[in-house]
Amino acid sequence: MDTEVQRRSTAPAATPPADAGWWRTAVIYQVYVRSFADGNGDGIGDLAGVRSRLGYLKSLGVDALWFNPWYPSPLADGGYDVQDYRGIDPRFGTLAEAEHLIEEALALGIRTIIDIVPNHISSEHEWFQQALTAGPGSPERERFWFHPGHGADGAGIPTDWVSSFQGATWTRTTDADGVPGEWYLHLFTPEQPDLNWNHPDVRREHEDVLRFWFDRGVAGVRIDSAALPVKDPALPNLP
Repeated sequence: MDTEVQRRSTAPAATPPADAGWWRTAVIYQVYVRSFADGNGDGIGDLAGVRSRLGYLKSLGVDALWFNPWYPSPLADGGYDVQDYRGIDPRFGTLAEAEHLIEEALALGIRTIIDIVPNHISSEHEWFQQALTAGPGSPERERFWFHPGHGADGAGIPTDWVSSFQGATWTRTTDADGVPGEWYLHLFTPEQPDLNWNHPDVRREHEDVLRFWFDRGVAGVRIDSAALPVKDPALPNLP
């Protein structure tokens, strides 16, 4: 299930701002930057292209723009494999351009909503790369769902959970000595390792990411795969 979360107001609960529920009736236009508008002529949509079309979007009666992930990403899953939550994919532009876009859109009465992807990150994210290097039993791996396999040689997949896409939900790692090692959970592609939301680092990181973007004028967020971050730590098999 996907959901949208409105930024919490700092005003007292008894006197919420008049537009606290703006998102309930807003006309929200989804923007996948890569294919929306090319501003520099390289054949790839970018933030410059979006900025050049703000007047057009205003003329359509748009109240808010919802941006699919615009973060740096290897694009194994259309940007939902996030490599850096605080940056802009260089193919689209820069963080400064995103800030200008948010300001320019708001000047036209158009709010900005961004995608937040809490269930998983890219396998190229520094956290996961650190986890692979650190090895079994390390604190770095506790941010994810690493698990030994079944059987004497650990070759048995930990659970029979079904991927949201297709295929298995576990991929086996290779230890530094070349021997097959633990498995890691990914409810989507192998390039999207699931985060362990029982870990305080994961919670702190996402709180900081939200603060980072709200400080830059974002009005709200859409939470991708909102029902998936919490897992039973016992990792039970499906009946």
